[in-house]
Amino acid sequence: MGLSTLGVTMRADRIAVMSCNPAIGGTAKGHLVRELDALGGEMARAADQSGTHFITLNASKGPAVRATRVLCERDVYAEVMQATVRAQAGLTVVEGEAAALVPEGGRVVGVTLQDGREFGARAVVVTTGTFLQALMHVGDEKAVGGRLGDAAATGLSVSLRALGFTLGRFKTGTPARLLKDSIDWARCERQPGEESPRPVSLRTPRSPFPVRKPLDCHVTHTTEATHAILRDNLKLSPLFQGQIEGRGPRYCPSLEDKVVRFATRARHTVFLEPEGHDSPLVYPAGLSTSMPAEVQLRFLRSIPGLEAVEVARFGYAVEYDYAPPTQLHATLETKRVAGLYFAGQLNGTSGYEEAAFQGLLAGVNAGLSVQRAPPLVLGRHEAHGAVLVDELVTRGVDEPFRMMTSRSEHRLTLREGNAEFRLRGHGARVGLVDAASAEVTAQRAAQVRAELARLESKRLLVKLRRPEVTYASLAAEDEGRPALPDDLCAEVEVEAKYAGYVKQSQTTWTRQTEANDAWRIPEGFVFSTVRGLSREAVEKFERVRPDTVGHARRISGITPAAMSLLLVALRHHSPRPPGGEG
Repeated sequence: MGLSTLGVTMRADRIAVMSCNPAIGGTAKGHLVRELDALGGEMARAADQSGTHFITLNASKGPAVRATRVLCERDVYAEVMQATVRAQAGLTVVEGEAAALVPEGGRVVGVTLQDGREFGARAVVVTTGTFLQALMHVGDEKAVGGRLGDAAATGLSVSLRALGFTLGRFKTGTPARLLKDSIDWARCERQPGEESPRPVSLRTPRSPFPVRKPLDCHVTHTTEATHAILRDNLKLSPLFQGQIEGRGPRYCPSLEDKVVRFATRARHTVFLEPEGHDSPLVYPAGLSTSMPAEVQLRFLRSIPGLEAVEVARFGYAVEYDYAPPTQLHATLETKRVAGLYFAGQLNGTSGYEEAAFQGLLAGVNAGLSVQRAPPLVLGRHEAHGAVLVDELVTRGVDEPFRMMTSRSEHRLTLREGNAEFRLRGHGARVGLVDAASAEVTAQRAAQVRAELARLESKRLLVKLRRPEVTYASLAAEDEGRPALPDDLCAEVEVEAKYAGYVKQSQTTWTRQTEANDAWRIPEGFVFSTVRGLSREAVEKFERVRPDTVGHARRISGITPAAMSLLLVALRHHSPRPPGGEG
């Protein structure tokens, strides 16, 4: 964006090191990666350059929930990202621990490092990951650190609290790393990737692709013996001993937690994912744990294929501080301190992809604020990333937040395949996408529209909407068909088949609601003056301090009746947006 930027990190050689699984994408996460790429982000490109196993999840289901997942060479992914950082004009990387924020007149004006160095800034983005006051657990052993081999950030929590921010504790975990030569692969089920995958990034050449030689994953399962070992040793688990205060992700629990919560399950799936061609390590997805090392080794060796397994690093849990995200505006700027932005796991999320989308949005908005330009605030109908941010800042979190397609009421139109059409224009507006690339996307979108119109004029669109008919199967009776790339052919077919469902969901009420959602609530609005509001509704509004009617409507526990009362009150305080029905 043409701005002078400083990146502070404790170790430059650890930038973009994958702390947990060596994979990018997955259910809903693949959508976020495509959206990031359309906006000008780097994650998809790095995944393409380091990917060894590409697969489409939910391939047998509808296009709206299909998602790309890429297993990456862990070291190569970090190398690609670090090279990108080094090559970025205007970005200087400084090694050190950010210890305190420097406020002045209600704004942030700089950062002080642990060694006393101070840097001035017109905007600051804080992205602490799992490192803030971090504590690692393996059995009853504890060590300060946000990742094995890395220190914790110990000073910034004090600074944030001094500025009035509320902090909480969450936890995450990771499994042991296994030596691949000690695994009996013949006892596991082979899981090859797709033979001819498509690049995830719009900027990755389609030939030659993939860049790296493919690697197979394998599947095995836990056994009754595994579960018995875990149950017999629960007293040694820091999770069940109460040593871990923070709440972990419900959608990615530790193995000991799964054995207790799903006591009737005879087995749990384990995905064996190689960390790279030159790496001796295998990541056993599904076996996250903080049990003592000797217990980990015992339960690992009770799993088919792992009877003689050797462990390079044992699994562990990490506790860390986070800042409840209801303290943020939709731009990810804090409500308490101007010019200060929070992103990633600091906001209570889990996952590389959720963190990356927030990082890009916070960085863009910090830059736009310095340029005195309008912020980038995406609507829920435009991106899964917008749903992610909206859920965070309005509803808050009570566990590490993971994005899912089911969270979006517009998921039929928020597909991986149309991310470029939805968002590349925004990327161009803020300066992350060049004009030529934006024009290519505009032309591709026009091709899709033109083909749908042509099919309708030839009365073929009705046929294409039938479940059993494909765009390819119409070729025999469709003279004059244009030669479209495969991905655009797929987009034409999806648009045709989904049109009826989308139209049905876009009722007059929905349109009116979306118009009202843009209605801004005046700063300093006193919710207690709204006649008829319950005390509970007033407390929720005052706690969240929503920026717009849409933010207010999506606060957990706010009823339609409360929203009606708020809209009546707003008529006397703030003009309605164009098209708003009040």
